[in-house]
Amino acid sequence: MTSIPPPFHPPSWLRRLNDPFKPYGDGPPPRQALAFARWVLAPIGGMLTIYAALSLSIGLIEVWIIHLIGGMVDRAAAGPETFFTEHWGYMVLLFVLAGLARPLIVTSQGALMSLGLNPGLPQSTIWRLHRHALGQSVEYFNDDFAGRLAQKEMQAGAALYTIVTDTLNAVGMLVAFVIGMVAALAIADWRLTIPAILWVLAYAALLRVMLPRIRAAARNRADVRAGVTGQLVDSYSNISTVKLFAHTAREEAGAQESLGWYREASFRFGAEVTVMRMGLNFLNAALMAAMLGLGLWLWSGGVSGVTIGAASAAGMLAFRATGLSGWIAFTALSIFSEIGTLEDAVRTLTPPHRLTDPPEPKPLPALTGQVAFEDVSFHYGRDTGIIDNLSLTIEPGERVALVGPSGAGKSTLVSLLLRLHDVEGGRVSLDGLDVREVAQDDLRRQIAVVTQETAMFNRSARENILYGQPNASEEALTAAVTRARADLFIPDLLDKRGRAGFDAHLGERGVKLSGGQRQRIALARAALKDAPLLVLDEATSALDSEVEAEILAAMAELMEGRTVIAIAHRLSTIAQMDRIVVMNQGQIVEQGAHDALLRSGGLYASLWARQSGGFLGVNAEDAVAAAE
Repeated sequence: MTSIPPPFHPPSWLRRLNDPFKPYGDGPPPRQALAFARWVLAPIGGMLTIYAALSLSIGLIEVWIIHLIGGMVDRAAAGPETFFTEHWGYMVLLFVLAGLARPLIVTSQGALMSLGLNPGLPQSTIWRLHRHALGQSVEYFNDDFAGRLAQKEMQAGAALYTIVTDTLNAVGMLVAFVIGMVAALAIADWRLTIPAILWVLAYAALLRVMLPRIRAAARNRADVRAGVTGQLVDSYSNISTVKLFAHTAREEAGAQESLGWYREASFRFGAEVTVMRMGLNFLNAALMAAMLGLGLWLWSGGVSGVTIGAASAAGMLAFRATGLSGWIAFTALSIFSEIGTLEDAVRTLTPPHRLTDPPEPKPLPALTGQVAFEDVSFHYGRDTGIIDNLSLTIEPGERVALVGPSGAGKSTLVSLLLRLHDVEGGRVSLDGLDVREVAQDDLRRQIAVVTQETAMFNRSARENILYGQPNASEEALTAAVTRARADLFIPDLLDKRGRAGFDAHLGERGVKLSGGQRQRIALARAALKDAPLLVLDEATSALDSEVEAEILAAMAELMEGRTVIAIAHRLSTIAQMDRIVVMNQGQIVEQGAHDALLRSGGLYASLWARQSGGFLGVNAEDAVAAAE
């Protein structure tokens, strides 16, 4: 039985040669593609210099080999009798260059690419873009497709790697080969350089005209392609809604339209490529004819220096140049295509952060939990609306419910506390400290949040819960799970790979759990965080009454000693609060205890009656009477 050899493990110094996670500072990435490329490539300038030198060496060696082959033809013309005895050193040089030096340089360049650039450059690009993206506001992600953003990060990494390696290969080979070719031809006769120089000028002109056109077409195609991805991901991410509303045909039509635009963009790209191919083929044919014809004409005329070997070498150089030109042209095509991709990705992924930490953030002391909204206004950038000149103070340890009709500004108020948005007027403070004066992460570590739309990662149940406190002990984890009553279903979890219990993965956005199960995971995560402030945004809305009663009993312990802000419509949740704040159209219209608000007969009594009456047959008057 043949044994499988162990895998090759590069030495540690080679792994450190291009470390993609090497610290580079926290400044924003440049917004222009060229500046962005320099920013990413700066730490590996030495490696790139070596790579470029190897490319130059390969081009020069190839010209030298062809020149030596032409000389060998002249030497062989004298006859075979003394060829090896008189010219053995010449033959050794030729074979050393062709059989040893060139393979060694090509192998070294390939190793540098495979073990130096490839394991570091794409990853470094993605890492820097991802770090910047994580600092964006929630609004940035709400304005785009998550799948589209992730794809652009991956495309940027692959594009920059291709641009760098192909440019160094193509430019190095082209510069070295052209210089070497002109020099070798000039040694025989200066007239032989004329077709080569004219060809180089025409070739450069063709690239100058066509490559910008191809670049624009490639950029357009990349943008349209990313749109197709976003369309498909959007359909797949909301597949339950697609099925429930019987809109498969609608999603097919949307995908067909996106793919149609992609097809048109591909046609435009293909047309530009075809024109470039035609021009290149004509130029190469002209070079071959001119070089061979001129070389043979000069040789037949007895021009000194133009031997049959020199004429043969001129033909071989022309043949190699045409092959090289095709490779370089389409490498340049790939480069410009990837430049378009990189430009599109950089433009999308590097806008400056809308919410930034202060240059010198203040430390957050041990909080007592006082929250103050002081003359706060916020309109989402519009002139009016949402919240206007609102003031509210919540004392340490106080449990406050925010209620009101949809659009009243309840969730916006909580978002301002969490600094998911910045106030447009007034200020929000914790223990008297403006939330804009502290680091965002420090602020949010002090607040545990459970939302109505629970956020689940496609990771294990354990990882999802430990997101609240990654360093928590097993005992703390178990206690949080029990408190949230998630211990009733976690042991029975099983994913398609056979992982069970805490190790079972929950699927994208937790789709493998029921709504109540997802919220219990979220409650366990919040309990584990053990923050001084607790925000509940319809935290029990997906639970049935029996389970809700159990969780609310456990949550009473969780709320003890903490400041609690609960956005709620379920009356069972409101009943546990110390104070109810009623909002409407961005203003506080009532606040007080449940019974007092019912007796006042205002908006809260109306909301209570509407909910109670709709489900229990209680009208507003009965509700008020019951409160009295």
